[in-house]
Amino acid sequence: MPPQRPLRLDARRNRDALVTAAREVFAERGLDAPLKEIAARAGVAIGTLYNRFPTRDDLIAAAVEDRIEAGGRIAEEALAIADPWESFVHLVEKICELQAYDRLLNELALRAAPSPEIAAQRDRGHAIMREIITRAQDAGVLRADWALEDIAFITWSHTRVVEQTAGIAPEAWRRNLALMLDGLRAESAHPLPVPPITEEQLNLSLSADPDLD
Repeated sequence: MPPQRPLRLDARRNRDALVTAAREVFAERGLDAPLKEIAARAGVAIGTLYNRFPTRDDLIAAAVEDRIEAGGRIAEEALAIADPWESFVHLVEKICELQAYDRLLNELALRAAPSPEIAAQRDRGHAIMREIITRAQDAGVLRADWALEDIAFITWSHTRVVEQTAGIAPEAWRRNLALMLDGLRAESAHPLPVPPITEEQLNLSLSADPDLD
């Protein structure tokens, strides 16, 4: 595929304004916020928005790119920590910390990747996470039956706790997370009643329409 031509100055300005407005509006009203509101805040016509971002997912992908990159940096930081348990805790705590103070990222945790590029970035981050998890299990500090896909249960639970307590007790999520982490220590492990969900099942759950019964 031939390289993309650089955007004209006015086109670049419009794109940057739309991405900035999208981050603000999505953070305030969620990822299903009206696109007309985003265009208005950016000071452009709705047609300009669709010209730059043909679908909602295209706009979401541009708005969350920096968040996904931040998640990748957290995984790399965690991998650099020598102690296997502290490495795992750093990974989970910092990801939850990002979600706690960012509604956009919080909602993204409940959705499928909005673009192949974001999906590829997620996959790279997941590869590092698997390495951190395996190292902790090999060291005997993380329960052996825990899988990367189980992290979804942490982020989904965390998302709900943040939604319910953000305006009342904004640090309450840390208590919830500490309780969950204690349950993941190898010495606390008891047999689990069912196996972990598969990667395919996880992807299906993220793609499900929340409005369907």
